[in-house]
Amino acid sequence: MKLIIFGLSITSSWGNGHATTYRGLVRELARRGHRITFFEREAPWHATNRDLPSPPYCRTILYSSLEQCFGYYGGEIGNADWVIVGSYVPEGIKVGERVTRRGNVPAAFYDFDTPVTLAKLAASACGYLQADLVPRYKLYLSCAGGACLGELKYRYGAQTVRPLYYSVDPELHYPETELRPLWDLGYLGSYSPVRQPPLEQLLCHPAASWQEGRFAVAGPQYPATINWPPNTERFEHLPPERHRTFYGSQRFTLNVTRSDMTKMGHSPSMRLFEAAACGVPVISDYWRGIEDFFVPGKEILIAENSADVQRYLREFPEAERLALGQRARAKVLAAHTAAHRAQELEAYLLAAAGGK
Repeated sequence: MKLIIFGLSITSSWGNGHATTYRGLVRELARRGHRITFFEREAPWHATNRDLPSPPYCRTILYSSLEQCFGYYGGEIGNADWVIVGSYVPEGIKVGERVTRRGNVPAAFYDFDTPVTLAKLAASACGYLQADLVPRYKLYLSCAGGACLGELKYRYGAQTVRPLYYSVDPELHYPETELRPLWDLGYLGSYSPVRQPPLEQLLCHPAASWQEGRFAVAGPQYPATINWPPNTERFEHLPPERHRTFYGSQRFTLNVTRSDMTKMGHSPSMRLFEAAACGVPVISDYWRGIEDFFVPGKEILIAENSADVQRYLREFPEAERLALGQRARAKVLAAHTAAHRAQELEAYLLAAAGGK
């Protein structure tokens, strides 16, 4: 198939997890024989932080305006087999209106934050999607499952809704056996005001209570006003190729979930899969449906409060810690790689197009 993708970014991973997901997915689609053109809106914060300016597995087009994009590339877009529009694309509503207006080319929407999108739609405050646009997409791809799928179908009239969960790139994420832990607990993720309270509860509080412990937080956009415990190291940004080393330098890694995603459930994060693929045991807050992805106590550890985290860090047997990490890695490699998602996406597209 000839696929057109409008995405937030594939060239820069700065401040977003979209680029890592797109890179693995697009590469695996190309390996399956598909031709992909990726359209990315020029943005100054991406332009100065491009860690993959020319992806080798797709044609990448940087555009400065919709008029330029559709004026110059309109014919090419009109000859595609599918057009996929991702969430958070600048002027995403206008992009969606243009591509769904073309009757000869089916269009899909790929939502990287479905619970957040649903909350924004309910408040009429979504900048990249609006309610009357949802049923115009032939296929809605959701990063979350469970109740999200029903709400999209029955409340917003989506034609076809399918889960396309985050995935991991096993060529980037694997155990580095020569590494030794530098930190007892680490966290990787951009700042989010709704994610900061659980991060404070599950990392900062244990760090303040256990001064002999070692902790680390990596990710951009954290306010300078945050008072990190003195035994917590901070890293502003780590490109995808450095995630593996960061995870491998931790005894445990922390996964925290935004409140919208916790409420809806069935929303595994990309960082969760990345850490597990590196064989690093994950401590996570609880959300409905987590059992569908990892077995609590065997493949993942669940923490409700700071005391749970401290107990894992100070009392969990070392042999069991290593075994838990390996079981989680095996689960990810069996079901949650970029190759799995590419195969799933291909099947969804073919089915939605009637097998054509």
